[in-house]
Amino acid sequence: MTAILAARTPSRNTSLGDLAALLQDEDARKLDVVAPAAAIRAEDGRLIIQGTTHDLTATGVTSRPGVFRPTGVCEGGLAEKLGIPVAYLRKTRVEAPELWDTNINGWLDRSDRSYMVRTLRPGDQGEGVARALLSNGYRIIDNLDILTAALDGVRRAGVDVRIHSCDLSDRRMYVRIVADEIRAYAPALLRNYRSPFTGNRGADNPLVFAGFEITNSETGCGAFTIVPRMVFEVCDNGMTITKDAIRSVHLGGRQEDGVVRWSNQTQERALELVTSQTADAVRTFLREDYMLKHLRRIEGTAATRITDPEAVITTVSQRLRFTEATRAAVFSHFIAGGDVTAGGVLHAVTSVAQTLPDADEAYDLEALGLRAMELAAAA
Repeated sequence: MTAILAARTPSRNTSLGDLAALLQDEDARKLDVVAPAAAIRAEDGRLIIQGTTHDLTATGVTSRPGVFRPTGVCEGGLAEKLGIPVAYLRKTRVEAPELWDTNINGWLDRSDRSYMVRTLRPGDQGEGVARALLSNGYRIIDNLDILTAALDGVRRAGVDVRIHSCDLSDRRMYVRIVADEIRAYAPALLRNYRSPFTGNRGADNPLVFAGFEITNSETGCGAFTIVPRMVFEVCDNGMTITKDAIRSVHLGGRQEDGVVRWSNQTQERALELVTSQTADAVRTFLREDYMLKHLRRIEGTAATRITDPEAVITTVSQRLRFTEATRAAVFSHFIAGGDVTAGGVLHAVTSVAQTLPDADEAYDLEALGLRAMELAAAA
């Protein structure tokens, strides 16, 4: 069986313009359909979905099945919705491809449910892509619409910002925004730290800038979220305050079978909420008093000295379920950072996140920075 596809080439640390261009190109190929289980079949590692391709002939418009190769995200959705262990399903794809089809078809035959399948029409490769298999109650809020609405929310809030970086994967879109004018000094948190990338010292670059991160998933891998984020001048590390995140879950009314077409009114209501939430986030998170409140709280825990770094980082890694490669990288960055405190563990985790080529892994690791610091201080 051919290897599983990605819906797109992952884009890491791209510009806002490049991100928008990617999303616009993708939007032109999107096809979302709600289909009963009986209309979906697995064949040679692909999903065959009835009624998704239409041809104009001399006698009118005729429909035929569409052929879509599933992404890893879609395969995970198949496993979840059909009750097949995902590790087993992925094993069959590699080692016994015929069992991949048999397992999926067998459980589809036993299902009386309908599913939303998010697809991309065939592109240059001549084959469609099944991006996700979801509940027929999933509410579509697409990345391009989210991006446009969120930037409108920033504009309405009237704060000068810049786009720090953008990522796009099959799972999520990430847009990081920084307000350079909203800043605070954090000498206690940075006095002993040096950047593992440049060797610059925190004592000479003690500024922290306010910002936030927007994330969204089109494929059921998370809600639309706005998370406050602070960026350290000395190393460009980002620190997210996950407990203050604003979330909007993709749940809506049950959809009828067929191609999904949202009304303009429904979409406008959803996007107006995104714009409003973003404007509120700007007003809440991009304030000096908000920054100072969190920095002062963090500094108290960050000052805890670590006498056995290797043991502490091993314990933290076990608690947070880091891979061995991540544990080793965090330890290396901790040593290079030269800050033998719990704050040094925070810096090490967030700096390693910058180096990861996978956007989803980078986001998840950065989000654990403060928790890693707390565990290090308690070890």
